[in-house]
Amino acid sequence: ALVLAFLAPAAVAQDVVYGKEHNATTLWGTWSSGSGAVLTGSGFAIPSNETFIYPNNTGISYSFTDDGYYEISRFRFVSNASYPSCITGTMIWVHGKYDFVTNGSIILYPVFSDGYQQVQDRCAADSNFMQDYNYTELIDHWLIGEDATKGYYLQLYTYDGSALAPQYQVSTTPIMLPTYRLRNST
Repeated sequence: ALVLAFLAPAAVAQDVVYGKEHNATTLWGTWSSGSGAVLTGSGFAIPSNETFIYPNNTGISYSFTDDGYYEISRFRFVSNASYPSCITGTMIWVHGKYDFVTNGSIILYPVFSDGYQQVQDRCAADSNFMQDYNYTELIDHWLIGEDATKGYYLQLYTYDGSALAPQYQVSTTPIMLPTYRLRNST
């Protein structure tokens, strides 16, 4: 709600004009960072039993449909400088609807109580747990470019302007699980 409160004044102040930085190719399809090991779809998450299929490497993947649906898969490690052997691993899967905002942002609205994450931290009291992941996310701004070697890439910037890892287009057709509610959580 706090994020949305900030959007309203910005949206009124200045509408974005989508230019060549947004139109190198369409947003629709599947994008993946790094080696492409992390992908959305059935090779990453099994929502019906709240499990994950671990990829060989960390990364992020976003998929977008042309009718307003998205899916995100994330696998990451976070180091601990004070205790180098205490690395935290996180797997996240979420899907839902997205909207383009007139200021150039994208808002991602999750399917309520469908997203989930697994957190593993060998140094924590609870070293391996699952929990719901249902956060509305703001992509502050974004662009699509073209790399001479890897092809089209998607650069997303979070609510605070921080850049996510660039993602390269894996498929022009979204690789996604069904867009309706998939978990039976209450």
